[in-house]
Amino acid sequence: MNGVPQATHAALLTIFYVAGPVLGVILVIGVVVSVFLAVTQINEPTLSFVPKFLGTGIALVLLGPWLLRQLEAFAVAILSGLPGMLS
Repeated sequence: MNGVPQATHAALLTIFYVAGPVLGVILVIGVVVSVFLAVTQINEPTLSFVPKFLGTGIALVLLGPWLLRQLEAFAVAILSGLPGMLS
C-alpha cells in the first residue's frame, strides 16, 4: 500500500466483499418471505425474522472461511504498508 487513498479504497472493497454476500442472502430471503406473506395474507412478524436469521447463520457458516481470508489479507496489506504511509 503506497498511501492513504489506496488504503481507503482497499478498506471499502473489503467491506463490500465481506458484508455483500451476507446482506445479499438476507435481501433474497426477505423478498421471498415477503412475497409469501403477501400472497397468503399472513401477518406474523416472526415468519419474516426466523428465515432471515437461519439464512444468515448458514451463510456465515458456509462463507466464514472465505470472509476471514479476505479480512486477513486486508489486515496484512495494511500492516505491511503502514511504514510507507507514516513517512
